[in-house]
Amino acid sequence: MNAFEIRGGNPLKGEITPQGAKNEALQVLCAALLTDERVTLTNVPDIVDVNTLIELLADMGVKVERPSPNTVILQADNIDPDYFTTHAFKKKSGKLRGTVMLAGPLLARFRKAYIPQPGGDKIGRRRLDTHIRGFERMGVDFVYDIDNQMFSLDTDQLKGVKILMEEPSVTGTANIIMAATMAEGTTTIYNAACEPYVQQLCRMLISMGANISGVSSNLLVIEGVAKLGGCEHRLLADMIEVGSFIGLAAMTQSEITIKNCDVAQLGLIPDIFQRLGIELTITGDDIYIPAQEHYRIQKFIDGSILTVYDHPWPGFTPDLLSIVLVVATQAKGTVLVHQKMFESRLFFVDKLIEMGAQIVLCDPHRAVVIGLDKQVMLRGINMVSPDIRAGVALLIAALSAQGKSIIQNINQIDRGYERIDERLNALGADIKRVNLS
Repeated sequence: MNAFEIRGGNPLKGEITPQGAKNEALQVLCAALLTDERVTLTNVPDIVDVNTLIELLADMGVKVERPSPNTVILQADNIDPDYFTTHAFKKKSGKLRGTVMLAGPLLARFRKAYIPQPGGDKIGRRRLDTHIRGFERMGVDFVYDIDNQMFSLDTDQLKGVKILMEEPSVTGTANIIMAATMAEGTTTIYNAACEPYVQQLCRMLISMGANISGVSSNLLVIEGVAKLGGCEHRLLADMIEVGSFIGLAAMTQSEITIKNCDVAQLGLIPDIFQRLGIELTITGDDIYIPAQEHYRIQKFIDGSILTVYDHPWPGFTPDLLSIVLVVATQAKGTVLVHQKMFESRLFFVDKLIEMGAQIVLCDPHRAVVIGLDKQVMLRGINMVSPDIRAGVALLIAALSAQGKSIIQNINQIDRGYERIDERLNALGADIKRVNLS
């Protein structure tokens, strides 16, 4: 089953609960390597990327238990150091960009690590400089094996240092934090990423015995400790799913309640969708979106066209710009979507144009969307999902379109969204998994 067949045009209705946060899961799973004691994680999303990382941890000797859905218990008390030099490690770890965060815990505990070139989405370059240069400052030597596309890192002893990060990379910050927890001395990280995922990682590490101050800010101070212990940790709701469901409700003129959203950790997400004209009501941790026949894009105070762009936290997350772009196609008004971080993430707009959307792709980073105000509905087409976020954006477009759509390469969607077809079908969507081979 390698494709979705979608019959669009059906309004949806009901309640849906977002999965656990994918980006947090990849960090906290790696953090379990910092101790030989049991680590229990709950609200873990059952998705391809997370399951691949769990399989990789098991392959390297971590004991894995899954006593109930979305609960994972890990114990890294018998790691096989030789596994990291095998072809099997390179092949599996290269599928997933999150495996880069194995390096920090492995350096902290075993003084050596291996990093493959990042896998995952084909949305542009993913530099490892922030990770490697940070480790280098802490006393790590590295060698790059061109033939195997693998970094080998080792150190006699990690040293606490002052690090001014050239970019507030989420994975780079997480990696250096985990390495610093058991380094000798004090590590100061300035211009650190402070996304909720990083805050959650810090809170988990503190519960394990780490000494970290400055959590939720871009200045972190970490006093190294000799040993970390086990813990229990619950993951946040996935903010990307929350934003996706808000956009879905607007596009399909649906009445949806999104339950247990961890609203305090959503930052600007509700505000940005409201600027697109979407009505929503927040009650506790739930978000209610009423069925709306029309929604109008706001302008800036001086009357100029609204620009929505990504920015390091607490700015708007780049993972939702694909959703914003799709939602704007059926709004009333015009918006400029500016994707600063990845140069290939807007390269799915040709599919939306083929569906009838009015979009001008200015360059690899910017697109102008002229909303159709639902006067001209999108039409179903055959298309291919290029990456996780674009895949769900295309799924939302297909659910709002007239006729049948086919989305191929849905493994990209399954990498990041748990049983998305089943959960949306429960609201009244018409999505089928089909095998086109």
